[in-house]
Amino acid sequence: MTDRPIPADFELVETTVADVHAAFEETTLTAEGLVEVFLDRIERHNDALNAVITTNEAAMDRARALDARFTSHGLTGPLHGIPVAIKDNHDTADMPTTAGSVRFAEFVPESDAVVVERLREAGAVIVAKANLQELSFGVDSVSSLGGETRNPYALDRRPSGSSGGTAAAVASNLAVVGTGTDTCSSVRSPPAFTNLVGLRPTIGLVSRTGIVPLSLTQDTAGPITRTVEDAARVLDVLVGFDPADPVTARGADQVPADGYVAHADPSGLEGARIGVLRDFFGASDPTNSAADTAPAVTATVEAALATMEAAGATVVDDVSLVDPDRLESARVVGDEFERDFDRYLAERPATPVDSLRELAESGTVAESVERRLLDGDILDTDVDTLETNPAYLRSLADREALRTEAIAGLVDADLDAVVYPPSAVLPVEIPEHQPFSEMRCELAAHTGLPAIVVPAGFAGDDIPVGLELLGRPFDEPRLFELAAGYEAAADHRRPPADFE
Repeated sequence: MTDRPIPADFELVETTVADVHAAFEETTLTAEGLVEVFLDRIERHNDALNAVITTNEAAMDRARALDARFTSHGLTGPLHGIPVAIKDNHDTADMPTTAGSVRFAEFVPESDAVVVERLREAGAVIVAKANLQELSFGVDSVSSLGGETRNPYALDRRPSGSSGGTAAAVASNLAVVGTGTDTCSSVRSPPAFTNLVGLRPTIGLVSRTGIVPLSLTQDTAGPITRTVEDAARVLDVLVGFDPADPVTARGADQVPADGYVAHADPSGLEGARIGVLRDFFGASDPTNSAADTAPAVTATVEAALATMEAAGATVVDDVSLVDPDRLESARVVGDEFERDFDRYLAERPATPVDSLRELAESGTVAESVERRLLDGDILDTDVDTLETNPAYLRSLADREALRTEAIAGLVDADLDAVVYPPSAVLPVEIPEHQPFSEMRCELAAHTGLPAIVVPAGFAGDDIPVGLELLGRPFDEPRLFELAAGYEAAADHRRPPADFE
């Protein structure tokens, strides 16, 4: 290791992929030095955050190999030498993949998830596997293996979930960028609560092979980053057809020829038309523990709408795409969880349990997650007859109907996107549970349409608030333009004070 891992004039906190690569090109920074410093930051700060479950013992060797490669060939790929934190439900052949379960603490898959393969091929250095809501089942980010992840902007509060560990790590600069997965909120509400950017791609754009599933109909991986441009860089790497996941055939011809980074345009709001989904504002349940914070969220997003108008957008207030009450009918997590999780286990004989039921009844799962598994109807699904189950088939049909209706609404009103808060309320204080009833995740999750979250500002005691933009299928380029335009106009990103 070097005496000075990074040059004195290199701004590590809030650094971007472009910043790092510029320093590599100037030969003032090495991947080895950069990775060393990020591993040190994880060691120093993770006890306060519980953001990381495992660090990669091979990260330094990987960085040295990339430095040698750079000397002879230049950058290996678009993420050359970039320290990345990935959610610990991504299969990794060189590290345990646990989904937050203490029972899986020693389980190492035989191969990487496809998204991990693509990150490595792009030159990324996986420095950490991030904590999460155990099995991705909920929105608190608590697990039997990793404990309770804390919000870096207020350590007594939740970061939301289930990708809360990745969000906490990226927000507090324990990695340059990260990835999460989203079944219904998980790459959107954690970034909203931690002043970050998160993108849920259109279903069919990113492979799900090798990701511990919750609901294959709704699951997708996506980037969690500090800037819109870096989210675009990560998406450029993740996308592509995967024969093992045939749904990716839908997105095979939808990736823009110039990539996504070209669309991170700071003037992207000029001439845009954005509809406001007023039905998604305000608390749904006035009795929940965070309902009184809804006005603060609304006020913050209202200010963001004014910023959008000032940056050249036409804000159409208000619009409706679908009846919000119909969204619940399209939820299939309860139907698919046991089926899809058990298939994942069956394909990996070395796993420590053979079924979701066995794991749920083992007495090892985090209490709040175990209670939901055992007290709900998750384990009562007859998975053998699911494909002929009328209620399940109606839910799938409802999804298609809602998708068509939402796209038609965007086209009819000539809208580039619609906007709403990812959560109608602020993060709750631990040990309260984040109310799922206040998440506004279902429109994207139940239609498969893309959505991006960007920082909207701060409310209450400097607690981050996000705003979400949802667009047409495979229109991620336009979402990046809108998000980058807002980011440039608002400039809300700042690191948490305790982790600068």
